Amino acid sequence: MQFRTLGSTGLKISVVGIGTWQFGGEWGKDFAQEEVTAMLARGRELGINFIDTAECYGDHLSEALIGGAIAQRRADWIVATKFGHKYHAHMTRSEPRTAADVVKQLEASLKALKTDYIDIYQYHSWGNRDFDQTDVVETLKKQVEAGKVRFVGNSLASNDNLYQADKSTGYRISVLQLIYNRLDRAAERRVLDSAQRQNLGVLARVPLASGFLSGKYKPGDEFKPGDVRAGQSNSQRDDKLKLAQEILKNELPAGVNPAQWALAWCLKNPLITAVIPGCKSVEQVESNAAAAELKIP
Repeated sequence: MQFRTLGSTGLKISVVGIGTWQFGGEWGKDFAQEEVTAMLARGRELGINFIDTAECYGDHLSEALIGGAIAQRRADWIVATKFGHKYHAHMTRSEPRTAADVVKQLEASLKALKTDYIDIYQYHSWGNRDFDQTDVVETLKKQVEAGKVRFVGNSLASNDNLYQADKSTGYRISVLQLIYNRLDRAAERRVLDSAQRQNLGVLARVPLASGFLSGKYKPGDEFKPGDVRAGQSNSQRDDKLKLAQEILKNELPAGVNPAQWALAWCLKNPLITAVIPGCKSVEQVESNAAAAELKIP
């Protein structure tokens, strides 16, 4: 495993982390505690020390499964979660975004994760108007001072939201999370430059483009009901899959695993601190971890 420093936080995190939206049940599979425990234990054996989750991956369900898996070895992990959404049903959420809501969600996340602190507490796809609430900024500062949060992050809804990116230092935000993959390079236009200027850590979510760069799917494939990808139109899905096939045909080195290549492609950019692919099995954790050693031109 390779490690990079997460911006100005000083945290040394594995360049491959574990994304956990799938644990909330919206990717076509429900997970038992023993499955999550096995995946995280294997990840730790392979050197992974970073987990990203959120309040609305289920109703704190993903957090609870993670808490059940790592509570006895909490110090071994850097845990990031988010605030600003409330899960109600499959792909149905509200947006509680007052300062009081932030505190309420933080307490619920701490309880679910079975911990007394969160390493990186992230705004979760907030619009600019909500983002500019000064009482939320001050509330987060107080949570840091109280030791319940180590660092504040921002998971951007738009990969080109320079407005929020540029306000990071002033809002005491140390980490940006954004979509970045070979199919979606919008962050390269402006936001990554802003992150570099401010010495922000950058987490790349959806690095496999929702699995489209894994080589497992082709145009015309259908996804099971309950899988978030089934919500896309057939034409949208097929267009992305066609582009992914073209990219893999032209750029994938012979004999290289497509999913590992897609992760390594993101990490080739020195401004990306870590990628956070999801996983549904121990085998996928192992495959993802191996991407840390893959060098591509």
